[in-house]
Amino acid sequence: MAQYQPRGMYFEDFEIGQQIVTAGRTITEADIVAFAGLSGDYNQLHTDAEFAKQTAFGQRIAHGLLVTSIASGLAAQTGILEGTTIAFREIRDWKFAKPVFIGDTIHVVLEVIATKAMRRLGGGVVDIKVDIRNQHDETVIRGVWSVIMASRP
Repeated sequence: MAQYQPRGMYFEDFEIGQQIVTAGRTITEADIVAFAGLSGDYNQLHTDAEFAKQTAFGQRIAHGLLVTSIASGLAAQTGILEGTTIAFREIRDWKFAKPVFIGDTIHVVLEVIATKAMRRLGGGVVDIKVDIRNQHDETVIRGVWSVIMASRP
């Protein structure tokens, strides 16, 4: 019988300085409404067009955690984490730099900045600088993800 072959990268495949760029994804009103329902975050900045007009942003903005979640999905779609991730370990130095509006298209630039073998876990920690950018190539969110990746069998 055929056996599943992960397409993800193993710990040993990651090199400091390596960059991966994801596909893009446009943020929709449906995304914001669905995320508000899922999270319970109905803040007027996200859900009330008339209220949002009166803010510094002038319109509704996407939840920062929604954009972070979509970025995680875009990273997963590259395949580098498929079947080889042991655990998502940490998010640090997270900064919400610019608002994301309905209709903005984001993509993610991932850059490996550190690796550390952890043999007792069967792999190692990979620190990835995450740069979420809009359609103007402006950084909207940035920070670091630490992911525990499996070693080659």
